[in-house]
Amino acid sequence: MMTTSDAAHDPGLGGTAARRNTSGIALRPMPGHRWRFFVYSAIGLAMFFVSVEIGGRSTILVDHALTLVRWLLGPAVPWVVVALVLLGTVRPFVTGSWRRGALRTVFSLLNVVGLAVAVCAAAGYYPGPLANPDIGPFLWEKLGIPVGLIVPIGAVFLALLINYGLMEFIGVLVRPIMRPVWKVPGRAAVDAVASFVGSYSLALLITDRVYREGRYTGKEAAIIATGFSTVSATFMVIVASTLDLMAHWTLYFVLTLVVTFAVTAITVRIPPLSRVPAETFGNVTHTPEPTPRGNRLALAWEEAMRALANAPGLLRGTWGTFKDGVLMSAAIVPSILSVGLAGLLLATYTPVFDLLGWLFVPFAFLVQLPDPVLAGKAFAVGIAEMFLPATVVAGHESEVLRFTVGVTAVSQIVFFSALVPSILATRIPVNVGHLVVVWFLRVVLTILIAAPLAHLLL
Repeated sequence: MMTTSDAAHDPGLGGTAARRNTSGIALRPMPGHRWRFFVYSAIGLAMFFVSVEIGGRSTILVDHALTLVRWLLGPAVPWVVVALVLLGTVRPFVTGSWRRGALRTVFSLLNVVGLAVAVCAAAGYYPGPLANPDIGPFLWEKLGIPVGLIVPIGAVFLALLINYGLMEFIGVLVRPIMRPVWKVPGRAAVDAVASFVGSYSLALLITDRVYREGRYTGKEAAIIATGFSTVSATFMVIVASTLDLMAHWTLYFVLTLVVTFAVTAITVRIPPLSRVPAETFGNVTHTPEPTPRGNRLALAWEEAMRALANAPGLLRGTWGTFKDGVLMSAAIVPSILSVGLAGLLLATYTPVFDLLGWLFVPFAFLVQLPDPVLAGKAFAVGIAEMFLPATVVAGHESEVLRFTVGVTAVSQIVFFSALVPSILATRIPVNVGHLVVVWFLRVVLTILIAAPLAHLLL
């Protein structure tokens, strides 16, 4: 992830890290420094995609890093997470962001509930329904603590993927398909990559900035916000781990990426996204994206080298993304502990999501998912918090069901505990009604695409 100042760049031909010096002339790396592109990118890719067996447990290296940090912190782990929750709870009131709309105010107040839950859990005190092992202890030990720690840890290694040219290199290569497939400019590739290797908050920051500068229309910004703003790869590790899918991590990650973007290619062609006006923000003049000419691979290398020339040193770069990871974790965990708790209570003690789940039962039955009623409930609960579907089917004997639910939890994109208030805090022209419809469409389409693939590949 990057800081706000890093994100306020020209995400066009120059890419995310193509920052310029004060003279306006793009810097070029010294030949001896080009090794950083290959070495740092390789390390970053290895941390997220290479599975290694350590201590009888086979998982990706970032997950092993989480285990190491938990071992080093020992009994202090719960209180470290409490400190993060405290930071996330207090920060909106200090910065004044809690006043930015009614929904933002509600979530800021819910963070206080999340803080109370964190303190009780860290102290080993679970009052009332929280004492249910599938609610309080599960929410804290399987979600609160792992998410609180893995986001900052993962952010350190994400710096290797973001800062040293790999993101720009990939972005240039995929630009030719962006307009015909997803009806967005090629520069949107940066937003998509930023979300998968960074976070949806980073992607939304970039999208909102570019929209307000006139380089996206309202329709393009809405498509990008609801079609590419996924949770990060580090959070996907938590989902896969909860669903016991780490043995298939690479397949899970790649298939989730493919299905998510395939669903987006469909939703951009149907309401409500197809009806969002293709107008620029305010009175800003629209700045269309220039068409690059020349060899695509050479252009990708040029962009990567431009990014590398302006990249921070390793320590400064990783420290910056670590700080962003801490702030991101502090923002996510309180919402999960409050909205996630509400979702678990509703799912356990009320028929709300059982009833809502019947909307998805026919689709689950159509693609022959085992236990379609339970599957429908899992899909329905995702609108509250994207992690909750994993809690509903965790431990189920069907790997196909767990895999499909895991893919859908990410591909749905829209959920109320974090993404909805984040989008509504921007100037992107979508409302709550739009977002709920997009959520439903994305869930249905993901079921229809992901389940057959799971049957075929598992």
